[in-house]
Amino acid sequence: MADGNHTVVYLSEQVVVLFSCALSFLGSSLIILTYIIWPDLRTTPRKLLVYLSVSDWLSAVSYAFGVWKVFHADSPDCVAQGAISTFANTSSFFWTVAIAVYLYVFIVRSSQRVADSLVLSFHLVSWGVPLVITVTAVCLNKIGYDASEVSVGWCWVRIDAPDKVLWMLLTGKIWEFLAYITLPVLYILIKRHIHKAHAALSEYRPILANRPLSHSSSFMADVKLTLIPIIFIILRIWSTVRFILLLANSPARQNPVLVTLHGIGNTSQGAANCIMFVLFTQPIRTRLSDALCCCSKCRAEVQRSHDPSHRLLPGEDALTQREDDSTGRTRDDT
Repeated sequence: MADGNHTVVYLSEQVVVLFSCALSFLGSSLIILTYIIWPDLRTTPRKLLVYLSVSDWLSAVSYAFGVWKVFHADSPDCVAQGAISTFANTSSFFWTVAIAVYLYVFIVRSSQRVADSLVLSFHLVSWGVPLVITVTAVCLNKIGYDASEVSVGWCWVRIDAPDKVLWMLLTGKIWEFLAYITLPVLYILIKRHIHKAHAALSEYRPILANRPLSHSSSFMADVKLTLIPIIFIILRIWSTVRFILLLANSPARQNPVLVTLHGIGNTSQGAANCIMFVLFTQPIRTRLSDALCCCSKCRAEVQRSHDPSHRLLPGEDALTQREDDSTGRTRDDT
């Protein structure tokens, strides 16, 4: 499975991870497109989701390049890919937490003004901090070939760097650990606040509380608030496990199943966000289905117009028009 400090990436692992990258690419693109197409859906939380999707889109592309190529030594394209994926992956952590902070301030603190005022700070932190860290790491020659010891073919922190653990923490792991703690705490607080508000509403306005639509909407919101931190942890935990195994110098980090799970987890965030915030969101799902139905109808009409069996023969259109005119006059006479 491994040759010294080098984890072998098998073809089957490449195929699975590349497929995961493709799903994440499509999912992130769909989130961005729905935001562009329908202006009435451009709420601030969805705008923050778009920024997160940009990071996930960039991560999917850079990871896909690394998995497809499977670097075996330092090279300029290895450093470029490692720098882009480091920036995008770290930025994704920050935007994920930023969305949770915004929802907490907006819902629990009941202050939309304060929540909206945080957006500029989110930009400065979520783009600025990853950029500074990545540029510093590249300038100090810390980004490069990592022998797939904590990756799946792509480049990250150089495996031969004497202070590689420090830079692995700075370029991703420390922010990942903080997200593991911050996300569950914030979403639990949000859920508690919503449940208390819903209980009060049920006590004083039981008719509204028992409406099917209200119950369905609140149930779906509750499910999303539960799934967001759970899915994040499930996807990211495999890279954390491999990192810990690397610190322990355990050969288990090179297990093919663990490597595959790591590759899927690191590249599936965009697909997971698309499922939760597009496919599981009723208004957007309805609009997408309507758009698909409209496209299929238009395609069928175009095919019918080009079908020879449905074409009018020369002069047939004029004959048809005369028949329609005579039928109309007959109806007028009667």
